[in-house]
Amino acid sequence: MKRRKVSNPLALAVLAELFAQPMHPYEMGRQLKEQGKDRDIKYNRGSLYMVVEQLTKAGFIAEHETVRDTQRPERTIYAITDAGRTELYDWMRELVATPVHEYPSFGVALSLLTVLPPEETVQLLGQRLAALTAEVEETGNGIRQCTEQGLDWWFLIEEEYRLAMREAERDYVARLAERVGGPDYQRMWHEFFRGRT
Repeated sequence: MKRRKVSNPLALAVLAELFAQPMHPYEMGRQLKEQGKDRDIKYNRGSLYMVVEQLTKAGFIAEHETVRDTQRPERTIYAITDAGRTELYDWMRELVATPVHEYPSFGVALSLLTVLPPEETVQLLGQRLAALTAEVEETGNGIRQCTEQGLDWWFLIEEEYRLAMREAERDYVARLAERVGGPDYQRMWHEFFRGRT
């Protein structure tokens, strides 16, 4: 992966928002929330303003205009620059084309799973399975409702991806719970950890 001047995923979202039109950071945050992007991109108001400052310093965005009205304090509207547009395209192309090894917390737990007794592991996996099943149902219902209301599929691709990932994890967790609860794993675990717990 290419080393970027501003590498926070929130910066990419800001560039994409400003690609559509110039706007104030508050409006960017509101749109990210309304579009559900806050489910994929972690941010708060402070981090959003910090990223806007970093992007300005890098030359990817610039002050477009300052708006004054009697009811609100002065607001600075930002716009994407040519360098920002180039960065947006380059970054997006890289993310779409190149798989990246990520370090999800559940992967960490799986790599250390033998620390827990099999009986407890099965119980915990059951809790995770229930949570994943509920999330799959909620996401699937949301996609169906949006589709029935006439929303085009390309507005739902991140939700479809989320659903596919959760369905795959749910199915994996169900199989894993069966294997961990099986006699072979339990016997191996108890023999290996005899006297250590």
